[in-house]
Amino acid sequence: MSRPLRIEFPGAWYHVMNRGRRREDIFPTPVDFRAFVELLKESAEHWQVRISAYCLLSNHYHLLIQTPAGKLSRFMRHLNGVYTQRYNRAHDCDGPLFRGRYKAILVEEDRYLLELVRYIHRNPLKAGIVEDIDQYAWSSHHDYLTDTTEASWLHKDFVLAMLSKDARHSRKTYQHFVAQKESEEIAGIFDKKKWPAILGSESFVDQIKARFFTDKQHQQVPDAAQLAPEVDRIIDAVCQHYDTEQSQLMRSVRGVTNEPRNVAIYLIRVLRRDGLLSIGALFGMGGYSSASSAIERIRHQLTTDQELQWRINTIRVQLAANKSQTKT
Repeated sequence: MSRPLRIEFPGAWYHVMNRGRRREDIFPTPVDFRAFVELLKESAEHWQVRISAYCLLSNHYHLLIQTPAGKLSRFMRHLNGVYTQRYNRAHDCDGPLFRGRYKAILVEEDRYLLELVRYIHRNPLKAGIVEDIDQYAWSSHHDYLTDTTEASWLHKDFVLAMLSKDARHSRKTYQHFVAQKESEEIAGIFDKKKWPAILGSESFVDQIKARFFTDKQHQQVPDAAQLAPEVDRIIDAVCQHYDTEQSQLMRSVRGVTNEPRNVAIYLIRVLRRDGLLSIGALFGMGGYSSASSAIERIRHQLTTDQELQWRINTIRVQLAANKSQTKT
């Protein structure tokens, strides 16, 4: 199984989900639900993680968490591993309980947090388990409506303050907020089989890409391509470096070498891992073989041509710089 893309740094927010192997129940009894919530509290304290929302359904769970110490992987390994051990002992079974690696989306600290709290708490409603989310016991929804010591472990004040600075008014605002259906954007994201790595504004996404793409690519993480520069930016950077127009990159004359064109094709393939067919179509090629030939030509040149090495490295540095500038 390939390594998933994990972006970790202090203070990061994530929406995390995991489900049972073959969609089997991981919480078959109320005792199991309670055991997981207690473990969630223990693990959050031990790994310095803040839980802002959770919802447990019979065969999967959703969490909204912040990692002040940047320990997402360690926290999740502990949470899933210890729960599996306790579950197996309680039910006299063995082997893996979860389907494998959890899904995690890095989330910007903005309006998306509110959207995710609503999405998580409305999950039982969406699944048809209840007709009113107030009827569902195994989520943090009720904790948002009370101020008891039992709910003090939940990191909810930050979210409520986004709704209103007045604590009493924020709970009423929260009730009204979660009563409304989640946005089409959020629903569309989580209805897809493959989740995005990052959820946030364009500047936030660009900032994360610039900060983590090179490192994750060097670690040979397949999903690192999600952090890659957009095709248009690669083409713009190539045009800028070679002082040429985009129309020149799209021209192909038999017997005439068009280095900027070949470099653009090469970078789109290497940085983004786009398919040869899509690259060929973008550059008006008849099929994938022409794109493959252009890429191999550049790769062969790079083994001996130091000037070409410098040009390509310069473009890659410029792409990273452009992302950092977008951030500001």
